[in-house]
Amino acid sequence: MKIVSLCPSLTELVFDLGRGEDLVGITKFCVHPAERVGEVEKVGGTKDPDVARIVALAPDVVLLNEEENRAEDGEALRKAGLRCHVSFPRTTDETAAMVRSIGAALERPDEAEEIAAEIETRAARVRVAAEGKRKVRWAYLIWRKPWMTVNADTFVDALLTLAGGENVFGDRGDRYPEITPQELAAANPELVLLGTEPFPFEEEHADELAEATGLPRSRFRVADGEYLSWHGSRTPDGIDYAERMIAEAR
Repeated sequence: MKIVSLCPSLTELVFDLGRGEDLVGITKFCVHPAERVGEVEKVGGTKDPDVARIVALAPDVVLLNEEENRAEDGEALRKAGLRCHVSFPRTTDETAAMVRSIGAALERPDEAEEIAAEIETRAARVRVAAEGKRKVRWAYLIWRKPWMTVNADTFVDALLTLAGGENVFGDRGDRYPEITPQELAAANPELVLLGTEPFPFEEEHADELAEATGLPRSRFRVADGEYLSWHGSRTPDGIDYAERMIAEAR
């Protein structure tokens, strides 16, 4: 079997399903597992893949994510006769279902079931542990200039809400709304998480935003964006990571 993956989290999943040797193409943003991805040909980025090269590689399946990849690229690949598996999980349950679906597509159902079951087990544990505890009001930033956050219809929200958090911008209409420091200050979250991707937030940005909002610096945390936004084999640890973030702020 020959596989092309156009989404970093799905590339990691392919390796964890034991199909890494079958990858013939990945994006330049596919960085895990670090010791293995260098062996695989890069076929562009998530938003600008080299469709012609992918077609020439003649993969048996191309893995795409509805948010990470453009619909027109998927359509071009399908028109060229390639089989495309497109996913877009927003919750832990949907992620478990995605893992099983990809496992079936890659003929690795047993390996996929192990990962999917672990997602469900950890999610159930965290959900029960959060029952009856005070909710922690949070905001999660993904970009600077402009400042951008997440609403309730996102995977980040699903993990932090599962752990007992409450998104202060959850009711915004856009999935990734722009906000101002003044709006963040008015929302007054107990916890402000600055993700390390797609914008690579660092401690200096937490200093900057604390000063701009007037909120206590102790409320700001740089958070691992891969744990909180990658769906797949990283999700079990992401569930635990989200729980720690919320528990530490409670």
